[in-house]
Amino acid sequence: MSGVRMLASSPMLLFLLSLLMASYFDTTAGQIGVMFKQYSIPRMRMYGPNPNALNALRGSNIEFILDVPNGDLKRLADSQAEANTWVRDNVQKYNDVRFKYISVGNEVKPGEPGAAALFQAMQNIDRALSAARLSNIKVSTTTFMGAFAETYPPSRGRFKDEYRNFLQPVIGFLVNKRSPLLVNIYTYFGYMNRDVSLEFALFQPNSNNEFTDPNNQLRYQNFFDANLDSVYAALEKSGGGSLDVVVSESGWPTQGGPGASVPNAEAYVNNLRLHVNKNGSPKRSGKPIETYIFAMFDENGKQTSPNDEYEKYWGMFSPTTRQLKYGVKFN
Repeated sequence: MSGVRMLASSPMLLFLLSLLMASYFDTTAGQIGVMFKQYSIPRMRMYGPNPNALNALRGSNIEFILDVPNGDLKRLADSQAEANTWVRDNVQKYNDVRFKYISVGNEVKPGEPGAAALFQAMQNIDRALSAARLSNIKVSTTTFMGAFAETYPPSRGRFKDEYRNFLQPVIGFLVNKRSPLLVNIYTYFGYMNRDVSLEFALFQPNSNNEFTDPNNQLRYQNFFDANLDSVYAALEKSGGGSLDVVVSESGWPTQGGPGASVPNAEAYVNNLRLHVNKNGSPKRSGKPIETYIFAMFDENGKQTSPNDEYEKYWGMFSPTTRQLKYGVKFN
């Protein structure tokens, strides 16, 4: 199947690979590439450059999001030469890998060194791509729902002041470049914090949390759409009303927390797959929602507090057997 046909006809449900899998990639990168082909998964994301993983993707036709790690932002912002080198070593070198986006930072927070450097780092990476004649690769950044306030009803959504302070020039950059904003959306946390019912979080019908936004009369039948449209509302208030949003992470854990189970993860992922392929969100109807699933494998060795045990168990595949933990239809 050609890349063009995958873009036109494949589901917009996509897999996400974590940088924490780097050691796993060191020994099984080729096998991971085979798995992506076996399951006809057209796109993936990785949180930082990994040569073995990138080599495994050569010639695969899999579209790829590559992150610039947060720890590199200041260095790349301070030096165009460093940005040029980063692009040369991690993108240009792999000319038969189909890079779609470079996400400069993931969930950068106010007060972190990367916050002040983010906009300049994005500009420098964009210039480096242009100089390498790779301006078809879009530059963006990834934020998360913690950056937003007043998300209920969705029409009231806005950026928290401390986030808007450093994201405002980023939004202008994205508008100018016609690049999407990448946003991580997890309905699980709304359920875990008892903000919404399990049914509303899992896309199940007849939830008692369904509502109509009084400011625009749009009807919301699931928490995913409500989150997404609050992001669109915030962008409109910040000069980014023309931007698309790519949901760069979403998923459900299979154990370790309230409602974390294999049946609920299976319900969430399959309902999400069906939903994002339909007609978009109430505010942006008429086209699929580009969405990436977190994650491919569990992270059994991840160090967590007893209350955060669920952080280990977002994977759809067992990291030892590489078998699916539950039924998922990919196409």
